[in-house]
Amino acid sequence: MLILEIANNTPHQQQTPRMTPIRTLLFLLSFTFAQAALSNEFGDAKLGEKVYAQCVACHQVGKGAQTGIGPVLNGIFGRQVGAIQDYNYSDSLLRLKHNGMRWNFDNLDAYIENPRAFAAQTRMGYAGLADPKARADLLAYLRIFSDSPANIPEAAPTATKYEVELPDDILALKGDIAYGEYLASECLTCHQAQGSSPGIPPISGWPEKQFVLAMHAYKQKLRTNPVMQMMAGRLADEEIAALAAYFASH
Repeated sequence: MLILEIANNTPHQQQTPRMTPIRTLLFLLSFTFAQAALSNEFGDAKLGEKVYAQCVACHQVGKGAQTGIGPVLNGIFGRQVGAIQDYNYSDSLLRLKHNGMRWNFDNLDAYIENPRAFAAQTRMGYAGLADPKARADLLAYLRIFSDSPANIPEAAPTATKYEVELPDDILALKGDIAYGEYLASECLTCHQAQGSSPGIPPISGWPEKQFVLAMHAYKQKLRTNPVMQMMAGRLADEEIAALAAYFASH
């Protein structure tokens, strides 16, 4: 226990009362309780919109938002965990669903801070957000799109803009699943067929369009991972379409 004491070097200076161990303990406890009381407060939604830029590759929120690589985030507060129909949730989140968990500030905050500590088998390939202020800002932004408070209007779409614009003929390519399976062996050296490794997102079950857009973003070096840039740069449009068809089917 640290004891704070101010020395009295002059005979006429009034000595500052010592911080005794009991006083120090009370001070630290009061500070801890104050921090705990603030821990579940929402932050700045405008700043949270900027933090949300980390989420747009997988999640959509706002008017017209749809489930894609990740579940749609409209109405997340108060929603039961694992509630989006036909979405391929991990076993960890399905167990929380069966236990009756609903999303609130505290468990969303914990999930965003360290997804794998919260749900060990999560399919979300995100390392986590350590800054509590940034998490509070993000949650304030997502709260705008929830039913509570009901008097906050829904904002314009925020996740429908993609990193890369592709011609319609490339997006219309129908991939050969069997050929995609042949090509996929190289992908699966890093990406697990089920779940994900820390920092490596899962690609099974991706919607075809999102997969194609992501690969072309790497191909055009709009995404910065050098390994993925190299891999995507070696693939023809038809090969990307084949991989997209294969992984969408699994």
